[in-house]
Amino acid sequence: MDALELLSGDAENFVEKIWASHVHVHMADPADLVDLLSFDDVDHLLTSTAIRTPAVRLAQNGSVLAASKYTRSGATIAGQSLTGLVDSRKVIDLFEGGATVVLQGLHRYWPPLTRLIAELELALGHPCQANAYLTPPGSQGFAVHSDSHDVFVFQTHGSKLWEVHPAPGEGDTGAREVLLEPGLSMYLPTSTPHAARAEGTVSLHVTIGINQLTWRTLLDRAVRQAMDSAEADAHLPAGYLDHPEQLAEGFRERLQVLVAALSATDVAAISDAQTRSFLERRTPNLRGGLVDRMHLDRVAADTMLRRRPGKPCVLRQDGDRLHLFLGDRRVTVPARISEAVEQARTLEVFTPEELGLDPKSALVLSRRLIREGLLEVVH
Repeated sequence: MDALELLSGDAENFVEKIWASHVHVHMADPADLVDLLSFDDVDHLLTSTAIRTPAVRLAQNGSVLAASKYTRSGATIAGQSLTGLVDSRKVIDLFEGGATVVLQGLHRYWPPLTRLIAELELALGHPCQANAYLTPPGSQGFAVHSDSHDVFVFQTHGSKLWEVHPAPGEGDTGAREVLLEPGLSMYLPTSTPHAARAEGTVSLHVTIGINQLTWRTLLDRAVRQAMDSAEADAHLPAGYLDHPEQLAEGFRERLQVLVAALSATDVAAISDAQTRSFLERRTPNLRGGLVDRMHLDRVAADTMLRRRPGKPCVLRQDGDRLHLFLGDRRVTVPARISEAVEQARTLEVFTPEELGLDPKSALVLSRRLIREGLLEVVH
């Protein structure tokens, strides 16, 4: 099951029917969501790792607590001061006293959510992030508020009662209450006012933020290119304060040039540049890559391989070349081996000898795709 289907239950029609339109609730297999971040996982992160701010923050009664209340000083590594180190005892005490613990940017350091975010970004074409909220029984970390981006929220421990108000422009239909329990996810469009309170047990939920790219991104690209033709950086005429008609005439001429340049914009090229930019600037996901890289010489014709979970791979052919966009980089290979690359990209598990190339070429391709992070050895 892919990330979008897991969260929305309707990956095929999500963009058309749900995206930025209305609140949507979906029930998945609880185990599928709990496995992404459990209560025990959060306990481990807070008590058994050197987690630091801003990866952790605490809030209570609608206010964010000062980091000094739950961090400690004096810690060092190799003689260098370690700032922002979370004091697990202080966090536990504050949590017991009603504070909500927020784990921020989990997609950067928690592998299950790293993979989920990578898949979701590829499905939507928008940058995403993951935070988690651990709330004591009967407590509420934040007052009614709205986010500047769309979000998915899903429960992995306990339950939480959500108060969801109509978004601006939806009309005054009154707030609705949604009780999230493990396995239940909810989609909230941008600017949807909401608040949430834990029920009788500790509550843990994950929020997936979708930082939407807008049409402004492409329009800015087009205008920046067109501005070169309009000589936008040329100086304003001297003496225009006494002769404003000169300023108006010069401005009119440059607007005409700008409009003409915009009309001639190569929209396909700008659209392609946007796609390439997105597919080359994602956070690399290389778990296990060090081990595989150090044993490349052991990869043989019968070595079991697979695509690294959560690793993007979009193909674009350009004449006799095939570009592979792998999230953090672009790899180029001869287009004549595109069928073998497609197999490596889509087969669940395979060996180099199954790629349909001669033995030497199959090994060269397989080892290169391991080196680039697309493939991993099945241990």
